[in-house]
Amino acid sequence: MNTRAESPVQLRVQGILFDMDGILISSIASVERSWTRWARLRGVDPALARTTAHGRRAVETVVLLRPDLDAEAELKVIEEIEAADNEGLTVLPGVRELLAALPADRWTVVTSATERLTRIRLAAGGISAPQRLVTADSVTRGKPHPEPYLAGAALLGVSPAACVVFEDSASGVEAGRNAGCTVVATPFSHPLESLAAAHYAIRDLAGVRAETRGDEIALWLTPLADETRPSLY
Repeated sequence: MNTRAESPVQLRVQGILFDMDGILISSIASVERSWTRWARLRGVDPALARTTAHGRRAVETVVLLRPDLDAEAELKVIEEIEAADNEGLTVLPGVRELLAALPADRWTVVTSATERLTRIRLAAGGISAPQRLVTADSVTRGKPHPEPYLAGAALLGVSPAACVVFEDSASGVEAGRNAGCTVVATPFSHPLESLAAAHYAIRDLAGVRAETRGDEIALWLTPLADETRPSLY
């Protein structure tokens, strides 16, 4: 990963759409333990299950790994496993400070987790969840399809072009980009080169500063240098 920093940039947006795992919190240990357990129950290679599950709705992961099973029934199984395991969950750097600087109606969470699991994990991290979220339950097509981020922008009542997406997965970056949002990626779970579709990449949210200016939010961030990402303009 290239960690050389570029010059600071300012983004002017009207809405902010956060992925959850890898952006706001880290529950990667729980996710991997849970999918390992499910894989062993269902005769699937645990390593394949862990890789397939990241950044993807559980129901779609099940369809890919065991298309012969009832995906909705299996979703309930994996949700119960994940909901019972919050060991090692942590809030990532800069998250509390950034959320505290944002108006509550100008941001939301767009995640591949179910709503129940999303609220459990945010509560475990001490993060007050927005009243309305975009979760696996509220879309018919998950990331990398743009539907989740289009839904997030609609939920906030702003155009996708006026939103910034914070993502850590290749599928999430693709979803945000295809929705027409500005995408800022962090290499928490994926190597920087796999996030090439993002407009910017940053280490984490610790260096992001926000200020509300009327209908807009000004964000300051310092991207990591990487010539493989396309220019914003």
